[in-house]
Amino acid sequence: MERNNSIIITSIISGVILIVALGFLLAFGPAGSSTQNTVNVQGTATIKAMPDLIGVYINIENLAKTSAEANDQNAIILNKLIDSLVKEEGLSREEIVTESFNIYQDYSYNNGVRKDNGYRAVHMLSVKIDAKDSEKASRVIAIALDSGASVSNINFELTQESQNKYKAEAMKQASEDARIKADAVAEGLGKKVGKLVSVSVNDFGYYPWMAYGAVADTSTLKQVESSIQPGDQDIFASVSVVFKLE
Repeated sequence: MERNNSIIITSIISGVILIVALGFLLAFGPAGSSTQNTVNVQGTATIKAMPDLIGVYINIENLAKTSAEANDQNAIILNKLIDSLVKEEGLSREEIVTESFNIYQDYSYNNGVRKDNGYRAVHMLSVKIDAKDSEKASRVIAIALDSGASVSNINFELTQESQNKYKAEAMKQASEDARIKADAVAEGLGKKVGKLVSVSVNDFGYYPWMAYGAVADTSTLKQVESSIQPGDQDIFASVSVVFKLE
């Protein structure tokens, strides 16, 4: 009798498992079927953008026996730089932005022996200028050099407003490219593009474009001036899109 009860219980459990499994298959279909009738495409776009800013990145750096001395030497150059930019170019102090500031102990090595060189103070600043006024950018560079600073690099850049505008256009064109590709694939398979399943943004390729590298003295100013004439730059965008096929 007990053996018969065990057989009955086992049969009931097996039946329940079978019903659950059948229900799952009916609800979700065979494994992988959710992607059998979809197409995954990548849309890309490259558009031209005209920079509206010239970014001049200025470096003030001094080495001294103590951190206080290094900082004081930097401060002398900084004050001269700010006064000149304000008086000669009409910049406000808010337009002269500190990007980074650091004081650290400086070492050098000779045949594995460490030598203490003192303390190095490094102050990085930036000044953003309207890209249409490259002559002003040249004057800012000259003032920085005359003040005892150096210029680490000069970039062509976009304002946040321009970034938003170009980003929207690049993403729109990349999405249109994805749809064109999906339509072509569907037509080749004798199907039609159905509902949108998912979309993800892979990349929006805006980074400031370097116009010129380091400038340590005024001997290269003419060469710098000829290099900071902004022109169209490329911005890249890509998206991944999944559509149903009907």
